[in-house]
This record gives sequence, structure tokens and C-alpha cells, in this order.
Amino acid sequence: MIMLALTKGRIEESAIKLLQKAGYSCPELDDKGRKLMFYTTGGDLCIILAKAADVITYVEHGVCDAGIVGEDTIMENAKSVYEVLDLKFGKCRFALAGKKGESFDSSYAHKVIASKYPNVTKNYFNSKNTDVEVVKIEGSVELAPLLGLADAIVDIVETGSTLKENGLEVYETIAEISTRLIINRASVKMKRLEMNEFINRLEEAVN
Repeated sequence: MIMLALTKGRIEESAIKLLQKAGYSCPELDDKGRKLMFYTTGGDLCIILAKAADVITYVEHGVCDAGIVGEDTIMENAKSVYEVLDLKFGKCRFALAGKKGESFDSSYAHKVIASKYPNVTKNYFNSKNTDVEVVKIEGSVELAPLLGLADAIVDIVETGSTLKENGLEVYETIAEISTRLIINRASVKMKRLEMNEFINRLEEAVN
């Protein structure tokens, strides 16, 4: 049996549809209530629903063989997991954004950037050899420039409608992201046949 950690929320529905397309049936998920562990018909998979960052932790520590998680979480946590497949849903992008009509020139003055993703933000500006102050925000990061807390934000952007409604706009795209299949390196060796079949079935469903 393969232990699969699946991100709850935004990714969950599309991931379940993909698993069904790959031939994995799990009727328990139709009426899951507060349960967090589910078994597919035939016992091929044990599906664990978890928060995104925890999916990476479970796979990294080997309590789960594989995980389905957004690339944004992988980039932010920078854990030693092995990405094997782009599942091609949950597509969006990391973007630098701020007040509409204002320019962002990091070469002038001290800049403050607000983000839910401080590591992604730091890595991006380090790659540009730019020193900025990063403030972590847990909630609606769009408020930071409006309240004068930050000069700009780094956040996930899908349609851009939330930015527009709050008088903000994208200055730069940092990275295109999507949902990924990650696996535990030891599981590939210990469950080689099962893991290969699982990966191949998902790959065929994606394509």
C-alpha cells in the first residue's frame, strides 16, 4: 500500500479527480466528515488529508511515500523532497505587486516587502542582489501597501482580480507555479514496483 499525503482545500478536489481518472476509487471521500485518513477500493492507496506544509514534512520523514502539494509550498519550505511530476492544475504565479501606477525601483531607498512567503521573497531579492526588509503577513497581504506597512508585496496571483479590487497591480512575475507530485526517496527503493505503477498511472492521467 502507498501512503499518499494530499493537501486539503484548494488542491484537494482537483487531486481527487485526477486520482479517479488514474483508476483509484475512494467513495469514503464523498462524505468524509472530519476524517483525515481514507482507503481506496482495493487498498492500493491510503490517502491522508493534511495542510500543505505538513504534506512535505510527512513525505520528507518517510511516514508517507508520496504527496500532492503546490509548488509554492515546496519553494517556501525548501525541503529535501523529490519532485517527480507536474500535475498541471492549480496553476498560478508568484508575483511582486504594489499600488497601481507606482513604480518599484529597488535601487533607490530602503524597501519593505510584505509576504506570506518570506523565504521565497528573500530568495528572489537575493538573486537580484537586492537587500530588502521582509515582513511576514499571515492574513490579507494586500493591506500592507495600502496601510503603508510595505512598499510592495510578494504573493500568489491567479486572476489578479483581488489585486485590482484593492488598487494594486503586478510589477513582476517571480515564478509560474502548479501542483506537484513529490515522493520520498527511500520509498522509491523500498516499494519500487508499487511506486512506479502509481507514478505511471498519474502521468497517464495527466497527459
